[in-house]
Amino acid sequence: MSTLDKESPGGANDAVAASDPRRWKALGVLAAIQFMLVMDVTIVLVALPEIDRDLTFTTEGDLAWVLNGYVLMAGGFLLLGGRLADMFGRRKIFMIGVICFGVASATCGAAMSSGMLVSSRFVQGLGEALCGPAALGMIPILFPDARERMKALSVWGGTAALGGVIGSVVSGALTEWIDWRWIFYINIPIALAALLLVPRVMPESRMEREGRSVDFAGAIGITGGLVAVVYGLIKAADHAWGSSTVLIPLLAGIGVLLLTALWETRVSDPMVPIRFFTNRTRVTSNVVTLALLASFHCYAFLLIIYMQKVLDYSPIKAGMAVVPLAFAMGAGMGAASALMPRIGVKAVLAIGFGGAAAGLFVASSLEADSSYVGGVLPGMLVFGIFSAMCYPALVNGALYQVTGKDSGLASGVQTAMQQIGGALGLATLVPIAIRYTTDHIGEGVLPTVAQSDGASRAFRVGAILVAAAAVLVIALMQKVDAAPRNVLAEAEAEPTEDAAAQPTTTGAAS
Repeated sequence: MSTLDKESPGGANDAVAASDPRRWKALGVLAAIQFMLVMDVTIVLVALPEIDRDLTFTTEGDLAWVLNGYVLMAGGFLLLGGRLADMFGRRKIFMIGVICFGVASATCGAAMSSGMLVSSRFVQGLGEALCGPAALGMIPILFPDARERMKALSVWGGTAALGGVIGSVVSGALTEWIDWRWIFYINIPIALAALLLVPRVMPESRMEREGRSVDFAGAIGITGGLVAVVYGLIKAADHAWGSSTVLIPLLAGIGVLLLTALWETRVSDPMVPIRFFTNRTRVTSNVVTLALLASFHCYAFLLIIYMQKVLDYSPIKAGMAVVPLAFAMGAGMGAASALMPRIGVKAVLAIGFGGAAAGLFVASSLEADSSYVGGVLPGMLVFGIFSAMCYPALVNGALYQVTGKDSGLASGVQTAMQQIGGALGLATLVPIAIRYTTDHIGEGVLPTVAQSDGASRAFRVGAILVAAAAVLVIALMQKVDAAPRNVLAEAEAEPTEDAAAQPTTTGAAS
């Protein structure tokens, strides 16, 4: 085991890293794990009806926990995972996260009950929260040269996009031709390969910060409070709002979140300093992110259920049917990147949110006998293009007037808001569809008609939510510089104010 001496950024360590041929192999390992993490969100969607049939979830709201458990843990512990990686070593925390994710994937595949599957999904989300930030933080260490770093980030982003595109197809194929359990089992060889290769190709790195503590209480409070709130909201699908089943977890969750917010104002080293929320453009960007991701996850969840239960699509057909959504989103992100330097971030967000609302209204025209081309595809394309236009612009807004030192924090908060927004969408919009469907089936309406009408109602509520976000953007956001920002480079390049902070890099065994 060889050890590189402490150096400041740009020193001898950079020269060693730049000449180390292992860096591209290390990127391959990191990209493979990122592919697995992204795919694991989309891959579950198509398999949900089969999972429901095998494990017998009580309601579709309970079925939503297969997604909620994952995204809540990933979002709630993401900032803590980044802090642990900085303090104790990115390679070490990355490997712990991969082990956590791999073991949980095995127990997901072997689940004999809905409770076992959902609890395993919570552990999977914790694994992502540990290995995701650690992997991303390794890129500026492995690629100190700006041009190489941009290439590496392009590989990273492209791999993530590929995971999102093929996840639904892989899920459909495995679910229909083998068994839904294999959507989890396929993670195991990827995780094992990463564990074998990481010590050989990836150097260790960390930021030594004397006197800094780890805010476990903050992370646990945020995640626990959100889980309780989401649980209460989901139970509102089949219980009265005034019932103890809804009110007790809902009020308890809100109370825990308020106490956590008070704790964060008093702790010496909070996960998110209060000063971060003093900029209205950053706050607005993160708030409207919640609205966008809430509507997107609701749309994806209900659309898959609609295609399989109402239109009677097979898993592989449903998986193929959502592929145009991925291509539409790619076109939308490309359009946003081209438009931002010309018309500005605020204008792109206003157009994106307005178009996304229109897309959801188009999608709400679904009926029990809708065709794919005339009923499903138009809303999918419009919503996909315009919702994706928002993502690059939201990142710019979330980084508005952020120093290089805080850019990692800002990008972490934005990522966490995306995860939390998805969970809140499944907890608030999906129960609207479930309650409507249940009530109308009880009145004698055909199940397929009630289910399509319930999904349409949830889409309309989501459209109103996204339209309200567009109004917030126009009213509150300031003019944002549209120049692309490399948050990793900024975080590494800007000297920290803490004189005790020194990067330590340890080479892997040769």
